[in-house]
Amino acid sequence: MSQRFDNDPEHWEVLESTYLHRRPWLTVRQDRVRLTSGRTIDDYYVQEFPHWVNVLAITEERHAVLIRQYRHGLGEVSWELPAGVLDEGESPLDGAKRELHEETGYSGGTWTPLMELSANPALQNNISYSFLAEGVSLSGMQHLDPTEEITVHLTPLDRLREIVFDGGMIQALHAAPVLKYFLQCD
Repeated sequence: MSQRFDNDPEHWEVLESTYLHRRPWLTVRQDRVRLTSGRTIDDYYVQEFPHWVNVLAITEERHAVLIRQYRHGLGEVSWELPAGVLDEGESPLDGAKRELHEETGYSGGTWTPLMELSANPALQNNISYSFLAEGVSLSGMQHLDPTEEITVHLTPLDRLREIVFDGGMIQALHAAPVLKYFLQCD
């Protein structure tokens, strides 16, 4: 992921791992670890998640394909990029293409990796892979999971910039790739 330096801290030694809770959307592990100083932490908690993907999809007409959905944790509806969880054994690119099509009905275009992020590297073990898909077009209907209620919005890029800068896209793992895109385009 990132460059390593000669004076980087060493990895902690895992002395013991115990799963406290194992469910599809919440897996919590308690590790007993030894730091390089010799100090031991008896109860370091890690949340395990599958890797995530999201897509900044842009049509030939230069509109972003955004979604809006209710997020129960915050109790709000907000702007998001099409996104989801990677299936076991699925590549990030394949997962991103699948999620874009399932959530929006859009596909095709030219795909490039945009960035890799961690929601919280201190407590979570997964990566979120972001892709840029340019020149996408509507190729079918949404194929939503039974628990998904998503509306699709074609949004001019100037409006997308406003949405992010005005705080309308509150999901940090979605706002960051959009900001990177705008930084690279300016």
